[in-house]
Amino acid sequence: MAAHASRHARMTHRALLACTLLACSLFAACEKDEPPLFTDVPPAEELYADGLEVLEGERVYFFFPTVKYDDAIETFQTIIDNYPYHALAIDAELQIADAYFEDERYDEALSYYRSFSDLHPQHERVPYTVLRSALCQYRQIHSIDRDQTATREAQIYLERLIRNHPYAEETREGETLLRELRTRLSRNMMQLGDFYLNRDEFQAAAERYRTVLNVYPGLGLDAEGLYKLGVCYENMMRTDEARRLFHVVVASYPGSDMARLASERIAASD
Repeated sequence: MAAHASRHARMTHRALLACTLLACSLFAACEKDEPPLFTDVPPAEELYADGLEVLEGERVYFFFPTVKYDDAIETFQTIIDNYPYHALAIDAELQIADAYFEDERYDEALSYYRSFSDLHPQHERVPYTVLRSALCQYRQIHSIDRDQTATREAQIYLERLIRNHPYAEETREGETLLRELRTRLSRNMMQLGDFYLNRDEFQAAAERYRTVLNVYPGLGLDAEGLYKLGVCYENMMRTDEARRLFHVVVASYPGSDMARLASERIAASD
């Protein structure tokens, strides 16, 4: 009986010693400033205010502020991850998109703007995101003599904006930008026509000039397109059609360089 009691006492002593060692190790971990297993996430309102403050940037002396866009994006993403049903989560999505846009990371910005439109189709800021989607493409447009894929993509977004949100404030800006893009595309098409015309590839050139006239009318290139299409027809032995086009240029654009050239062509064929 005494032996049993002694054995029980030894086991109790070992258990107490183990608990003491565990407590000491936990205390030592705290002394080393190790991060806790769980952290409290600040309220959504506080996070949102912090994100906006980061976007204000830090001024060094009197120079322009330096903005840590990635820090702002991470802060707004924390709201989305931890408060997905909070009203500020939607605003945080837009702030992330705008942060990418201002940081000139247009592909990332475009992804967020498109996602916003898809997830919240009835939201009042959808016209804004569609316009910004167009601007993401617009900011990546190359010179007029290079590939115009970004121009065409921007045009698609602007046409969607005008079609689906005709009374939105953003639509007025979109209409102005769309005219600029259409003018760019028409000039690009005119240059393609000139490329083929200079190489005596009259059929290919005529197709480009017809595109200028049919797809991009009223953008200041009509007289030139008509005249050069007439030149193509003249070289393709479609003389009657060529003369009709030259007469249209003379009658519709009197006093212009194209009218003068058209008159010379008419006189030469008489």
